[in-house]
Amino acid sequence: MAKLLTEMLKGTLEGIILASLSGRPAYGYEITARLREQGFSDIAEGTIYALLVRMEKRGLVDVKKVPSEKGPPRKVHSLNAEGVEYLEEFWRTWSFLTERLEQLREGGK
Repeated sequence: MAKLLTEMLKGTLEGIILASLSGRPAYGYEITARLREQGFSDIAEGTIYALLVRMEKRGLVDVKKVPSEKGPPRKVHSLNAEGVEYLEEFWRTWSFLTERLEQLREGGK
């Protein structure tokens, strides 16, 4: 099941990260920790960082460097208007897919 879950997560991870950021801004490790608390324990921290960079380049999140007690400044990510729009589309698509999958599961009713 873990392998199938990992494969299914690949297509939805951007939406999951944006949903996490819709509550409040966060830096990469903090996002990873939040997701792990919610049961996404198999998500590698490096995967989160790579997706954050991609989302930043696509203009879905804003980044602010904040001083850290240890080491270099942290990049705190927050959802911007483009990200909110993308997240809304993600939830619409997710609802569409889950409804269709549930129909298939129930025998195509």
